[in-house]
Amino acid sequence: METKLTRITDLAKRRPRVKLQTLIHAIDEEALKACHTKLRGDKATGIDEVTKQEYDENLQENIDGLLARMKRQAYKPQPVRRVYIPKADGKKMRPLGIPAYEDKLVQKALNNILTSIYECEFLDCSYGFRPGKSCHDAIKAVGKILETKKISYIVEADIKGFFDNVDHVWMMKFLQERIQDPNLLRLISRFLKAGTMEEGKLYETDKGAPQGGLISPTLSNVYLHYVLDLWFTVKVTKECRGEAYLIRYADDFICFFQYKDEAEAFYGKMIERLRKFNLEIAEEKTKILEFGRFAESNRVKRGSGKPGTFDFLGFTHYCSQSKNGKFRVKRATIKKKLKTKVKEYAEWIWHNMHIPIEKLIKMLNQKLIGHFQYYGITDNSGKISLFRYLIRRKLHSVLNRRSQKKSLTWEKFAKLEERFPLARPKIYVNIYG
Repeated sequence: METKLTRITDLAKRRPRVKLQTLIHAIDEEALKACHTKLRGDKATGIDEVTKQEYDENLQENIDGLLARMKRQAYKPQPVRRVYIPKADGKKMRPLGIPAYEDKLVQKALNNILTSIYECEFLDCSYGFRPGKSCHDAIKAVGKILETKKISYIVEADIKGFFDNVDHVWMMKFLQERIQDPNLLRLISRFLKAGTMEEGKLYETDKGAPQGGLISPTLSNVYLHYVLDLWFTVKVTKECRGEAYLIRYADDFICFFQYKDEAEAFYGKMIERLRKFNLEIAEEKTKILEFGRFAESNRVKRGSGKPGTFDFLGFTHYCSQSKNGKFRVKRATIKKKLKTKVKEYAEWIWHNMHIPIEKLIKMLNQKLIGHFQYYGITDNSGKISLFRYLIRRKLHSVLNRRSQKKSLTWEKFAKLEERFPLARPKIYVNIYG
């Protein structure tokens, strides 16, 4: 499997303007079994309710049957089971698609092929859902641009309901720029049009790529590679007399400009560009902001006060200084996200309050460490310490409710912590390392 994918990667690199053929052969018995091994078995099931363990009981027979159907083009993905999860604000809900297990296998194998083709195509400004790139890498890139380049204005942008509004016709046109295998294209099209099942009712999908599908992140990167990344790099930057940069993570992106008029001109062009591909910006999350090394001094001269802030990938970015007085971008957990996370953890503690203390603290620590590993970045020690403080208070409150007498004083709780200590906040990511 790795050999076939390596050959596809090598071919894509050596022939960047050639459309690739006969790619479907990379989805074979070896590839599907490898994908089966890598898929987690604790994930929610699709509409068929088949688990990894159940599929594994007759793995060879299941794989043989799947390949036979694919060979005679009789394989059709099942509708995706749609559920809803809370957004970061805790008020709105985000749709999530859960494919059937067999469809996950095919999607993973298919995604391996797409990644082999497009990793050499995607630009350095794209960070979302790519091997070797992370949210923290995107945040570091934002900081580097603002601290070292001649940037005074940014356009903070968010695409409204991107995953629900991907245009299938445009998607297939973009894929055909590099892929000429009709069988692979047909397979992708079938996944896009598989439909969704919600509360027993089938809904057709003539647009969108449901979040939760294993190929959706890569397909979204392909879509925005052509819609935004190439357009910005090839056209927008060359039309600017000053410096201009783009950093994108999935459908969230930040654009950087040296001059205000060019930021304003781009804002209008961006709306028109997205509209051409049946997308639109979320106006409440999109703005032009004076920000950067020179923004603060320029605003002081005009008597305009301190520069504003912008949110990106869970952090509020603001202008500040280092210990030696140099300009520095600092970051803090977004207030809404902090509030939502505290509420989420408090509910979890409440629902698990009767678990033995040792096990409860062990499970809670795993969650806390996960939070610290993401939000524990340079300059954010205050917010992660606050998060632990609030969770500690919630834990004390809930444990106190376990006893009708409410006899767990803070002194007794402190002794309990000596036996079963809560995880301490820690900076895991050095932005300047």
